[in-house]
Amino acid sequence: MPDPMVPPTPPVRLDALLAREDLGLRRIAGPDDPGTVVHWAHASEMADPYPYLLGGELLLSAGVHIPDGAGAGYFDAYVSRIVAAGGAALGFGVAPVHDTVPGALAEACEMHGLPLLEVPPRTTFSGVARAVWQLMAQARLAELRRVTEAQQSLATAAARPDPVRPVLHQLAQRIGGWAVLFAPDASEIAESGAAPLPEAREALSDLAERVRPGTTGPAAGSRASPGARKGLGKRREPTPAPTSASDTVSGTHLAAYALAPGPGFVLGVASPHRSPGDHTIASVAAALLTLLTGRRQSGTGAARASALVRLLLGSPPGDVAPLLGGERWRVVHARPAGQAPPDALATAALGTALGSALVDPADGIVRVLVPADRPVEPLPGWALGVSAAAGPPDWPAADTQAARALARARATRAPLVRHGDRPALTDLVPPQDADAHARALLAPIAAAPALTDTLRTWLSLHGSWDRTAVALSVHRNTVRQRIARCAALLEADLDDPDVRMELWFALRRT
Repeated sequence: MPDPMVPPTPPVRLDALLAREDLGLRRIAGPDDPGTVVHWAHASEMADPYPYLLGGELLLSAGVHIPDGAGAGYFDAYVSRIVAAGGAALGFGVAPVHDTVPGALAEACEMHGLPLLEVPPRTTFSGVARAVWQLMAQARLAELRRVTEAQQSLATAAARPDPVRPVLHQLAQRIGGWAVLFAPDASEIAESGAAPLPEAREALSDLAERVRPGTTGPAAGSRASPGARKGLGKRREPTPAPTSASDTVSGTHLAAYALAPGPGFVLGVASPHRSPGDHTIASVAAALLTLLTGRRQSGTGAARASALVRLLLGSPPGDVAPLLGGERWRVVHARPAGQAPPDALATAALGTALGSALVDPADGIVRVLVPADRPVEPLPGWALGVSAAAGPPDWPAADTQAARALARARATRAPLVRHGDRPALTDLVPPQDADAHARALLAPIAAAPALTDTLRTWLSLHGSWDRTAVALSVHRNTVRQRIARCAALLEADLDDPDVRMELWFALRRT
């Protein structure tokens, strides 16, 4: 059965729906499993609902699709398709088409292990769906409250003089289990909570090896996941180690999180039960431990403090850059994919993912200085613009490159856009001549930065009004008005590709 596509809300226990007296639902067939959960409710009268299900649904039907004289074969096929699609349960309305639930349907549900609920005439399908979402909202609120409290306690623990053990202690308390920090040599250097059974403890060590940076796929001799065990006889190409992995052994839920960048620390957690929010809480702890272990190993905190003091006392950036880890750097501009501005935790996690502690959040944009030898890859939930590698004297220009690349990434809905650093045609012209030509050509609009930025963005996006509006966070009519104003002031036909090309070369010099 396929795994359900879980929505961004906690699932609802089927027993919680059955306990709602206002619904009057009654289980009449299928397993009475308290672990059965519903991710959403969906009404359909299709004879074959498989193509329309995503998995995890409480499918609601009044039996309109059932033909006259339908026998056991029809119901067997119908129920088997629901199960194959990953449906969680079937709710059958006894009005207005049927007076009772067909017995053959109940038998098919019993045979295929699908819970069958009777929906009384007084209960509408929309009422059932509303109840599902109400329970989800309650569960989501409880989960958010739990995660928020855990974040606060973990942050407080991380501020203590010797923070690693307090963070592990808080994590173990919050998940009701065991937390351990594995060193690069696979030894356990700190732990807290009630340790699991030896078998589970050994399996957690194997999970840590699977996610440790520098490994590829499951480590030799490690426990394979159920899916992997089926293909042990097949030759597989090496795959990069995942950043996290989970398993269940002897009734204990296990998870391992790689702490990167770094020499190979791994956070392991084990708990006798899994609750909504556990993964988020452990991820927060992993992010904090990443910062803490990175600080201990590299001493970059002292180096950054020294660099700051030298800058404040007048040292040029070029003399300070080596203290920060390199001579050449890239500037990265990042913005969350959603509308909400990044919070402090998201900003710290971004810097950790990019491998740099030089992070500056301002006005909804996060700027990060990343050593040129460190690769910058797309990150889920972020839009990134990356500059070309540059030395300290050229950092302001690299900052502009990253800003333009981010604007293009947002406009094209790309996760990452890099500034092109290949030689351009403008490189064939002496810089002083190119600059003079650019100033003369753009002089009519030079005093209006809004016009210059709009023209540059509009040209970079091939004249797309909508994408330019998105990149500049303005209305598309504003873009049209500004471009028309540019055309008038420049006395140029912006539909002419030669004019566009000349303007683009000039704008790249400003």
